[in-house]
Amino acid sequence: MSWLKSHTFHHREFSDLEALYRAKQSAGLKVSLCIPTLNEEKTIGEEIAILKTALMDRIPLIDEFAVIDSGSTDRTAEICASSGVDFLHSGDILPRFGFKRGKGENLWKGVYQLTGDIICFVDADISNIHPRFVYALIAPLLLNRNTHYVKSFYERPLVHSSGDIRASGGGRVTEILVRPMFSLFYPELTQLFQPLSGEYAVRREVLEQIPFPVGYGVETSHLLDVYEHWGMGAFAQVDLDKRIHRNQSTSALGRMSFGILQSLLSRLRAQGKMTTSVELSSIYRALEIAGPHYQEIKTEIIEEERPPLVGIEEYLQRFPRLPTESQSIIRGNANSPMSPSRSS
Repeated sequence: MSWLKSHTFHHREFSDLEALYRAKQSAGLKVSLCIPTLNEEKTIGEEIAILKTALMDRIPLIDEFAVIDSGSTDRTAEICASSGVDFLHSGDILPRFGFKRGKGENLWKGVYQLTGDIICFVDADISNIHPRFVYALIAPLLLNRNTHYVKSFYERPLVHSSGDIRASGGGRVTEILVRPMFSLFYPELTQLFQPLSGEYAVRREVLEQIPFPVGYGVETSHLLDVYEHWGMGAFAQVDLDKRIHRNQSTSALGRMSFGILQSLLSRLRAQGKMTTSVELSSIYRALEIAGPHYQEIKTEIIEEERPPLVGIEEYLQRFPRLPTESQSIIRGNANSPMSPSRSS
Protein backbone atom coordinates (compact mmCIF):
# COMPACT_ATOMS: atom_id res chain seq x y z
CA MET A 1 0.00 0.00 0.00
CA SER A 2 2.94 2.36 -0.64
CA TRP A 3 0.93 4.18 -3.31
CA LEU A 4 -1.87 4.90 -0.84
CA LYS A 5 0.55 6.62 1.53
CA SER A 6 2.54 8.56 -1.05
CA HIS A 7 -0.24 9.63 -3.42
CA THR A 8 -3.05 10.51 -0.98
CA PHE A 9 -3.33 14.08 0.29
CA HIS A 10 -5.60 16.34 2.33
CA HIS A 11 -6.81 19.64 0.97
CA ARG A 12 -5.20 21.51 3.89
CA GLU A 13 -1.79 20.70 2.40
CA PHE A 14 -2.62 22.99 -0.53
CA SER A 15 -4.28 25.93 1.22
CA ASP A 16 -1.57 28.46 0.24
CA LEU A 17 -3.21 29.72 -2.95
CA GLU A 18 -0.51 32.30 -3.63
CA ALA A 19 2.11 29.55 -3.63
CA LEU A 20 0.00 27.52 -6.04
CA TYR A 21 -0.36 30.56 -8.30
CA ARG A 22 3.43 31.02 -8.33
CA ALA A 23 3.87 27.34 -9.17
CA LYS A 24 1.40 27.69 -12.05
CA GLN A 25 3.19 30.74 -13.39
CA SER A 26 6.61 29.11 -13.05
CA ALA A 27 5.44 26.02 -14.95
CA GLY A 28 3.80 28.14 -17.65
CA LEU A 29 0.54 26.21 -17.35
CA LYS A 30 -3.01 27.30 -18.14
CA VAL A 31 -5.84 25.92 -15.99
CA SER A 32 -9.47 25.53 -17.10
CA LEU A 33 -12.54 24.75 -15.00
CA CYS A 34 -15.47 22.88 -16.55
CA ILE A 35 -18.88 22.29 -14.92
CA PRO A 36 -21.30 19.96 -16.77
CA THR A 37 -24.97 20.79 -16.20
CA LEU A 38 -28.51 19.60 -16.75
CA ASN A 39 -31.22 21.44 -14.78
CA GLU A 40 -29.08 22.64 -11.86
CA GLU A 41 -30.76 25.98 -11.10
CA LYS A 42 -30.70 25.34 -7.34
CA THR A 43 -26.91 25.20 -6.98
CA ILE A 44 -25.14 26.39 -10.13
CA GLY A 45 -25.33 30.11 -9.30
CA GLU A 46 -23.64 29.75 -5.92
CA GLU A 47 -21.01 27.39 -7.32
CA ILE A 48 -20.03 29.85 -10.02
CA ALA A 49 -20.00 32.83 -7.64
CA ILE A 50 -17.83 31.15 -5.02
CA LEU A 51 -15.35 29.54 -7.42
CA LYS A 52 -15.02 32.55 -9.71
CA THR A 53 -14.57 35.03 -6.87
CA ALA A 54 -11.93 33.00 -5.03
CA LEU A 55 -10.01 31.46 -7.93
CA MET A 56 -10.28 34.00 -10.74
CA ASP A 57 -10.96 37.43 -9.22
CA ARG A 58 -8.89 37.22 -6.02
CA ILE A 59 -6.10 34.85 -7.03
CA PRO A 60 -6.12 33.83 -10.72
CA LEU A 61 -5.49 30.13 -10.32
CA ILE A 62 -8.18 29.52 -12.94
CA ASP A 63 -7.62 31.06 -16.38
CA GLU A 64 -10.82 29.84 -18.02
CA PHE A 65 -14.25 28.84 -16.69
CA ALA A 66 -17.04 27.26 -18.75
CA VAL A 67 -20.37 25.56 -18.09
CA ILE A 68 -21.25 22.87 -20.66
CA ASP A 69 -24.98 22.16 -20.69
CA SER A 70 -27.03 19.22 -21.97
CA GLY A 71 -30.17 21.23 -22.70
CA SER A 72 -31.51 22.43 -19.35
CA THR A 73 -35.18 23.37 -19.23
CA ASP A 74 -35.04 25.22 -15.90
CA ARG A 75 -33.25 28.52 -15.14
CA THR A 76 -29.73 27.09 -15.43
CA ALA A 77 -28.98 28.96 -18.68
CA GLU A 78 -30.41 32.23 -17.36
CA ILE A 79 -28.38 32.03 -14.17
CA CYS A 80 -25.16 31.20 -16.00
CA ALA A 81 -25.68 33.95 -18.59
CA SER A 82 -25.52 36.59 -15.87
CA SER A 83 -22.60 35.02 -14.01
CA GLY A 84 -19.68 36.14 -16.15
CA VAL A 85 -18.56 32.67 -17.23
CA ASP A 86 -18.94 30.96 -20.60
CA PHE A 87 -22.14 28.94 -21.04
CA LEU A 88 -22.39 26.57 -23.99
CA HIS A 89 -24.80 23.88 -25.13
CA SER A 90 -22.83 20.72 -25.88
CA GLY A 91 -24.77 20.27 -29.13
CA ASP A 92 -23.14 23.45 -30.45
CA ILE A 93 -19.64 22.07 -29.89
CA LEU A 94 -18.21 19.78 -32.58
CA PRO A 95 -21.55 19.83 -34.43
CA ARG A 96 -20.37 17.23 -36.95
CA PHE A 97 -20.69 14.63 -34.19
CA GLY A 98 -24.23 15.58 -33.27
CA PHE A 99 -25.64 15.72 -29.76
CA LYS A 100 -25.82 12.99 -27.13
CA ARG A 101 -27.31 13.73 -23.74
CA GLY A 102 -25.01 12.59 -20.97
CA LYS A 103 -22.33 13.72 -18.57
CA GLY A 104 -19.52 12.10 -20.53
CA GLU A 105 -20.64 13.92 -23.66
CA ASN A 106 -20.40 17.25 -21.85
CA LEU A 107 -16.92 16.47 -20.56
CA TRP A 108 -15.66 15.38 -24.00
CA LYS A 109 -17.04 18.51 -25.64
CA GLY A 110 -15.56 20.54 -22.78
CA VAL A 111 -12.04 19.23 -23.40
CA TYR A 112 -12.36 20.36 -27.03
CA GLN A 113 -13.82 23.77 -26.13
CA LEU A 114 -11.49 24.68 -23.28
CA THR A 115 -7.84 25.49 -23.88
CA GLY A 116 -6.12 24.75 -20.56
CA ASP A 117 -3.14 22.45 -20.07
CA ILE A 118 -4.96 21.24 -16.94
CA ILE A 119 -8.72 20.79 -16.88
CA CYS A 120 -10.65 20.50 -13.62
CA PHE A 121 -14.17 19.07 -13.64
CA VAL A 122 -16.66 19.86 -10.88
CA ASP A 123 -20.25 18.61 -10.66
CA ALA A 124 -23.00 21.24 -10.56
CA ASP A 125 -25.13 19.90 -7.69
CA ILE A 126 -22.84 20.59 -4.71
CA SER A 127 -24.61 22.50 -1.94
CA ASN A 128 -21.52 22.96 0.25
CA ILE A 129 -19.26 24.21 -2.53
CA HIS A 130 -15.86 25.61 -1.51
CA PRO A 131 -12.79 26.68 -3.51
CA ARG A 132 -10.96 23.58 -2.25
CA PHE A 133 -13.04 21.53 -4.68
CA VAL A 134 -10.82 23.05 -7.37
CA TYR A 135 -7.50 24.25 -5.93
CA ALA A 136 -6.80 21.05 -3.98
CA LEU A 137 -7.25 18.98 -7.15
CA ILE A 138 -5.08 21.04 -9.46
CA ALA A 139 -2.35 21.42 -6.82
CA PRO A 140 -0.73 17.96 -7.27
CA LEU A 141 -0.56 18.61 -11.03
CA LEU A 142 1.10 21.98 -10.51
CA LEU A 143 3.59 20.63 -7.99
CA ASN A 144 4.51 17.24 -9.49
CA ARG A 145 4.99 16.76 -13.23
CA ASN A 146 4.67 12.97 -12.84
CA THR A 147 1.08 13.29 -11.61
CA HIS A 148 -1.48 13.30 -14.42
CA TYR A 149 -4.93 12.47 -12.97
CA VAL A 150 -6.16 13.66 -9.55
CA LYS A 151 -9.36 12.29 -8.02
CA SER A 152 -11.29 13.67 -5.08
CA PHE A 153 -12.75 11.81 -2.13
CA TYR A 154 -14.87 12.93 0.81
CA GLU A 155 -17.58 12.00 3.25
CA ARG A 156 -20.85 11.76 1.38
CA PRO A 157 -23.84 12.29 3.69
CA LEU A 158 -27.12 10.90 2.40
CA VAL A 159 -29.69 13.66 1.92
CA HIS A 160 -33.28 12.42 2.14
CA SER A 161 -36.17 13.98 0.23
CA SER A 162 -37.45 15.39 3.53
CA GLY A 163 -34.24 17.41 3.80
CA ASP A 164 -32.84 15.29 6.65
CA ILE A 165 -29.13 14.47 6.36
CA ARG A 166 -27.71 11.10 7.37
CA ALA A 167 -24.01 11.23 8.27
CA SER A 168 -23.07 8.48 5.83
CA GLY A 169 -24.58 6.37 3.10
CA GLY A 170 -23.52 8.15 -0.07
CA GLY A 171 -21.31 6.49 -2.66
CA ARG A 172 -23.51 3.40 -2.86
CA VAL A 173 -22.62 2.43 -6.44
CA THR A 174 -18.92 2.52 -5.61
CA GLU A 175 -19.22 0.12 -2.70
CA ILE A 176 -21.81 -2.23 -4.22
CA LEU A 177 -20.54 -2.41 -7.81
CA VAL A 178 -17.25 -0.72 -8.63
CA ARG A 179 -15.14 -1.71 -5.64
CA PRO A 180 -16.07 -5.42 -5.92
CA MET A 181 -15.28 -5.36 -9.66
CA PHE A 182 -11.97 -3.60 -9.06
CA SER A 183 -11.15 -6.12 -6.33
CA LEU A 184 -11.61 -8.92 -8.85
CA PHE A 185 -9.86 -7.46 -11.87
CA TYR A 186 -7.89 -4.32 -10.89
CA PRO A 187 -6.89 -4.69 -7.24
CA GLU A 188 -4.48 -1.73 -7.32
CA LEU A 189 -7.35 0.60 -8.18
CA THR A 190 -9.12 -0.28 -4.92
CA GLN A 191 -6.72 2.22 -3.31
CA LEU A 192 -8.89 4.97 -4.77
CA PHE A 193 -11.42 5.88 -2.11
CA GLN A 194 -14.09 7.15 -4.51
CA PRO A 195 -13.45 6.19 -8.12
CA LEU A 196 -16.79 7.66 -9.20
CA SER A 197 -16.28 11.09 -7.67
CA GLY A 198 -17.29 13.86 -10.05
CA GLU A 199 -14.51 16.25 -9.06
CA TYR A 200 -11.12 15.61 -10.63
CA ALA A 201 -8.33 17.39 -12.50
CA VAL A 202 -6.40 15.97 -15.45
CA ARG A 203 -3.68 17.01 -17.86
CA ARG A 204 -4.89 17.66 -21.38
CA GLU A 205 -2.25 15.33 -22.82
CA VAL A 206 -4.07 12.48 -21.05
CA LEU A 207 -7.67 13.54 -21.69
CA GLU A 208 -7.13 13.97 -25.41
CA GLN A 209 -5.88 10.42 -25.80
CA ILE A 210 -8.66 8.41 -24.16
CA PRO A 211 -12.25 7.71 -25.26
CA PHE A 212 -15.24 9.15 -23.37
CA PRO A 213 -18.41 7.12 -22.76
CA VAL A 214 -21.24 9.62 -23.17
CA GLY A 215 -22.99 8.57 -19.96
CA TYR A 216 -22.14 7.58 -16.40
CA GLY A 217 -19.43 5.13 -17.44
CA VAL A 218 -17.03 7.97 -18.13
CA GLU A 219 -15.28 8.04 -14.73
CA THR A 220 -14.78 4.27 -14.56
CA SER A 221 -13.49 3.99 -18.13
CA HIS A 222 -11.09 6.88 -17.55
CA LEU A 223 -9.54 5.16 -14.57
CA LEU A 224 -9.14 1.88 -16.42
CA ASP A 225 -7.63 3.50 -19.51
CA VAL A 226 -5.22 5.70 -17.56
CA TYR A 227 -4.21 2.75 -15.39
CA GLU A 228 -3.70 0.53 -18.42
CA HIS A 229 -1.40 2.98 -20.20
CA TRP A 230 0.29 4.97 -17.42
CA GLY A 231 -0.04 2.91 -14.24
CA MET A 232 -0.88 3.87 -10.66
CA GLY A 233 1.93 6.43 -10.58
CA ALA A 234 -0.14 8.72 -12.79
CA PHE A 235 -2.85 9.06 -10.12
CA ALA A 236 -3.22 11.05 -6.93
CA GLN A 237 -6.24 11.58 -4.69
CA VAL A 238 -7.19 14.39 -2.33
CA ASP A 239 -9.47 14.36 0.71
CA LEU A 240 -11.94 17.26 0.44
CA ASP A 241 -13.62 16.45 3.79
CA LYS A 242 -17.34 16.50 2.94
CA ARG A 243 -19.56 16.82 -0.11
CA ILE A 244 -23.31 17.42 0.17
CA HIS A 245 -25.35 17.03 -2.98
CA ARG A 246 -28.61 15.76 -4.39
CA ASN A 247 -28.73 11.99 -3.92
CA GLN A 248 -30.36 9.87 -6.58
CA SER A 249 -33.08 7.28 -6.07
CA THR A 250 -32.29 3.58 -5.93
CA SER A 251 -33.92 3.04 -9.32
CA ALA A 252 -31.78 5.79 -10.85
CA LEU A 253 -28.67 4.25 -9.31
CA GLY A 254 -29.64 0.94 -10.93
CA ARG A 255 -29.64 2.56 -14.36
CA MET A 256 -26.37 4.29 -13.58
CA SER A 257 -24.79 1.01 -12.51
CA PHE A 258 -25.93 -0.65 -15.73
CA GLY A 259 -24.12 1.99 -17.81
CA ILE A 260 -21.00 1.75 -15.65
CA LEU A 261 -21.04 -2.04 -15.95
CA GLN A 262 -21.21 -1.80 -19.73
CA SER A 263 -18.09 0.39 -19.81
CA LEU A 264 -16.27 -1.84 -17.36
CA LEU A 265 -17.06 -5.02 -19.28
CA SER A 266 -15.97 -3.46 -22.56
CA ARG A 267 -12.58 -2.66 -21.00
CA LEU A 268 -12.26 -6.18 -19.61
CA ARG A 269 -12.86 -7.62 -23.06
CA ALA A 270 -10.50 -5.17 -24.79
CA GLN A 271 -7.74 -5.94 -22.27
CA GLY A 272 -8.23 -9.70 -22.59
CA LYS A 273 -9.36 -10.12 -18.99
CA MET A 274 -12.64 -11.80 -19.98
CA THR A 275 -14.45 -13.19 -23.01
CA THR A 276 -18.15 -13.61 -23.78
CA SER A 277 -19.71 -15.92 -26.33
CA VAL A 278 -22.93 -13.91 -26.68
CA GLU A 279 -23.70 -10.26 -27.28
CA LEU A 280 -24.60 -8.55 -24.01
CA SER A 281 -28.04 -6.97 -23.73
CA SER A 282 -28.43 -3.18 -23.72
CA ILE A 283 -31.83 -3.42 -21.97
CA TYR A 284 -32.00 -2.63 -18.27
CA ARG A 285 -34.95 -4.40 -16.66
CA ALA A 286 -36.57 -3.14 -13.48
CA LEU A 287 -39.74 -4.22 -11.67
CA GLU A 288 -42.45 -1.84 -10.52
CA ILE A 289 -45.36 -2.30 -8.15
CA ALA A 290 -48.32 0.06 -8.55
CA GLY A 291 -51.11 -1.00 -6.20
CA PRO A 292 -52.28 -4.47 -7.27
CA HIS A 293 -50.35 -4.26 -10.56
CA TYR A 294 -46.87 -5.59 -11.28
CA GLN A 295 -44.90 -4.71 -14.36
CA GLU A 296 -41.45 -4.87 -15.85
CA ILE A 297 -39.94 -1.56 -16.95
CA LYS A 298 -37.43 -1.88 -19.79
CA THR A 299 -34.94 0.90 -20.50
CA GLU A 300 -32.41 0.79 -23.30
CA ILE A 301 -29.05 2.05 -22.09
CA ILE A 302 -26.24 2.12 -24.61
CA GLU A 303 -22.97 3.44 -23.26
CA GLU A 304 -21.79 4.85 -26.58
CA GLU A 305 -18.24 6.19 -26.59
CA ARG A 306 -16.77 9.30 -28.12
CA PRO A 307 -13.34 8.67 -29.68
CA PRO A 308 -10.05 10.12 -28.40
CA LEU A 309 -9.94 13.76 -29.43
CA VAL A 310 -6.40 13.51 -30.73
CA GLY A 311 -7.75 11.45 -33.62
CA ILE A 312 -10.26 14.12 -34.70
CA GLU A 313 -9.42 16.62 -37.44
CA GLU A 314 -11.18 19.55 -35.77
CA TYR A 315 -9.24 18.99 -32.57
CA LEU A 316 -5.89 18.86 -34.34
CA GLN A 317 -6.72 22.11 -36.11
CA ARG A 318 -7.58 23.73 -32.80
CA PHE A 319 -4.55 22.25 -31.02
CA PRO A 320 -1.89 21.82 -33.74
CA ARG A 321 0.91 19.30 -33.36
CA LEU A 322 4.53 19.78 -34.29
CA PRO A 323 5.64 17.63 -37.25
CA THR A 324 7.69 15.45 -34.89
CA GLU A 325 4.71 14.66 -32.67
CA SER A 326 2.69 11.52 -33.20
CA GLN A 327 -0.97 11.98 -34.07
CA SER A 328 -1.85 8.37 -33.37
CA ILE A 329 -4.34 7.70 -30.62
CA ILE A 330 -2.93 6.22 -27.46
CA ARG A 331 -5.30 3.29 -27.16
CA GLY A 332 -3.13 0.22 -27.60
CA ASN A 333 0.05 2.33 -27.93
CA ALA A 334 1.46 3.06 -24.48
CA ASN A 335 4.84 4.03 -25.95
CA SER A 336 3.54 6.90 -28.07
CA PRO A 337 5.83 9.95 -27.92
CA MET A 338 2.77 11.93 -26.81
CA SER A 339 2.36 9.80 -23.71
CA PRO A 340 3.22 11.13 -20.27
CA SER A 341 5.99 9.13 -18.66
CA ARG A 342 4.78 5.96 -16.94
CA SER A 343 5.83 5.65 -13.33
CA SER A 344 5.18 2.86 -10.88
